[in-house]
Amino acid sequence: LQGSGETNNRARALRKVMSPAEVALWQVLRSRPANLKFRRQHPSGPYVADFYCHEARLLVEVDGSSHDFGDRPRRDVERDAWFAVRNLQTLRIPAVDVLRDAGSVVRGIVDVADQRI
Repeated sequence: LQGSGETNNRARALRKVMSPAEVALWQVLRSRPANLKFRRQHPSGPYVADFYCHEARLLVEVDGSSHDFGDRPRRDVERDAWFAVRNLQTLRIPAVDVLRDAGSVVRGIVDVADQRI
C-alpha cells in the first residue's frame, strides 16, 4: 500500500515533527525487534500510519489525548475500517504507555505481529 503524492509529502513532513512518544517508540522499533522491520510515518492511501510492519500487515498508532475529543474518535474508527478492508490490523497504543514503558509496549507489538505472520 502506497500513498499519493500529497500523502507522501505529508508523511515526509510528519517524520520531522514526531511526538516524544513516537520518537521513544521509534528508537526501539528501528532496531528491528524480533527481526521485524518497521517503517515510520508510512503513507498508505489517504492516510499516514505512525508505524507500519509490512510482513505482519500491522499498523501501530500512538494516540495522544487529542484522540479522545471532538470528531477524532469517529475519524479513527473510519480510518481503522479503511485499513481493515485491506487486511491490515491497526494497533492503537496510548502515548502515555509508550512514555511510561516503551519496552513493554514493544513486547506487546511484537506479540501481535508474531500472531499475524
